[in-house]
Amino acid sequence: MSVQIFSEHFAADWIDSWNSHNLDRILSHYTDDFEMSSPIIIKVTGEASGTLKGKEKIGAYWAKALELFPSLHFELITQLIGVNSITLYYKGVSGLSAEVFHFNQDGKVTKAYAHYEA
Repeated sequence: MSVQIFSEHFAADWIDSWNSHNLDRILSHYTDDFEMSSPIIIKVTGEASGTLKGKEKIGAYWAKALELFPSLHFELITQLIGVNSITLYYKGVSGLSAEVFHFNQDGKVTKAYAHYEA
């Protein structure tokens, strides 16, 4: 599969997963020990570093976020391709957002970094 096709498939499925609010489907994109960094982590969990590691901790954080934002809906603007990484640029709950995803050889996310409009 080409990088372009992988990127398009990942972007569409990731957006659809979040819009479905199905946590298991969302988490299916990630390795068990993936790491997530986001300024929202600080607000929702109180974790000062803004970083969580592992599906259990991040899944609990996302479950809480889905409760706080029951009308959560993402709209993809574009995707950018890097080396073993993709950045999705989309409209989110509080405006424009970008997330950078780093992948392992199996196409699963190992690290993700979220960025939000100031």
